[in-house]
Amino acid sequence: MSRKYFGTDGIRGTVGQHPITADFMLKLGYAAGKVLTHNTKVKKRVLIGKDTRVSGYMFESALEAGLIAAGVNVDMLGPMPTPAIAYLTRAFRASAGIVISASHNPVGDNGIKFFSADGFKLEDEIELEIEALIDQPLITNDSFTLGKARRISDATGRYVEFCKGSLPSQFNLSGFKIVLDCANGATYNAAPKVFKELGAHTITMATEPNGFNINDKCGSTYMEGLCARVVEENADFGIALDGDGDRVLFSDANGEIVDGDELIYIIAQHRLQAGQGCNGVAGTLMSNLGLELALKDLNIPFLRTKVGDRYVVEALKDNDWNLGGEASGHVLCSDLNTTGDGIVAALQVIKAISDSGKPLAELKLGMSKFPQTMINVRLAKKVDITGNSAINSAVTEAEEKLAGRGRVLLRPSGTEPLIRVMVEGDDQAIVEQQVQAIAKIVEQQVG
Repeated sequence: MSRKYFGTDGIRGTVGQHPITADFMLKLGYAAGKVLTHNTKVKKRVLIGKDTRVSGYMFESALEAGLIAAGVNVDMLGPMPTPAIAYLTRAFRASAGIVISASHNPVGDNGIKFFSADGFKLEDEIELEIEALIDQPLITNDSFTLGKARRISDATGRYVEFCKGSLPSQFNLSGFKIVLDCANGATYNAAPKVFKELGAHTITMATEPNGFNINDKCGSTYMEGLCARVVEENADFGIALDGDGDRVLFSDANGEIVDGDELIYIIAQHRLQAGQGCNGVAGTLMSNLGLELALKDLNIPFLRTKVGDRYVVEALKDNDWNLGGEASGHVLCSDLNTTGDGIVAALQVIKAISDSGKPLAELKLGMSKFPQTMINVRLAKKVDITGNSAINSAVTEAEEKLAGRGRVLLRPSGTEPLIRVMVEGDDQAIVEQQVQAIAKIVEQQVG
């Protein structure tokens, strides 16, 4: 099955041949329910959570109806972070967990993610089964086969305790002054409770969702407000989460952004120095070269995967590692949760700050970020550029000028007809020159 069914595609578009509508969500719920029940007489249990965008009400009701029609019992959790659903699916011994969210995207988008009983994304085989049943008719002629729905009122409290439990029992945040930006999203309720209950002096931003203001000039995709507030409040640092809470970025006390690559380095270094060990880190093709080199200095293996948290999770499983992620702020501590968890990752960073006695601005200096520039070249249609001699020559020339101190990456978008041209190196002038040159060649050849 195309994973787009389980991604964060916009409700203004389509998934394959299916418009993302309430009717589609009804069919998807029914198909998923049928696959989960597998003709057993024992009713399965599925959790549904969502972020705060207004379309979540409609999609939540449609999914609920579809699952119930398929004979599945549904637990409605309301607005909950994506990592909370992954955790609670395991904690409640549910058959699956569903998140209705478009993550960091604007309010006009929405989508859906499925978690299996173990808290990981659904396997490909199950996705294919669901796809095959998407367009089947809904048959609900026997009331005794229908599922039931109920509201779970203590879900937020359970997740708050889970997050706090990711730290040693005696650890607290007293003495820290933190600015917390919740993006008017799914963490608006849980995140402030976590940091305040751990004893931090917490100043909150974007914790009043109204259905339309999620990710609107706030959160990890818009750091300007947080960085300015940190300086204004003379805070130790700031934390920005995204709309569904699986991403986190920091601002240091100087109002400078600390991205996901730097956060991963800080956690890895701390685990190594604290005696926990860090046997490897999984990044992506877009991870900064500075992260790879800094980890090499620590004798920590580093592996690049395709872009996407699914591939990072697979690499961690395959290598029995427990740390990875992306510069965007997806930070996976797989010994603590099965998916990217912004709150849990933030607490790991704060533990490193506390144990080291150093401010965040100093801790991040252990990794020297290489200048990295990307240009999106839009295409008339999707094309394969791997055999284009002019483009390959331009890439080879750029790599020669980078002289082993940089990278060139051409990556087709998975959802749009465009090529992402990225050049990275230790000389900003050469990086800018070469990314412009390659982008121009790509545009001339296939743009």
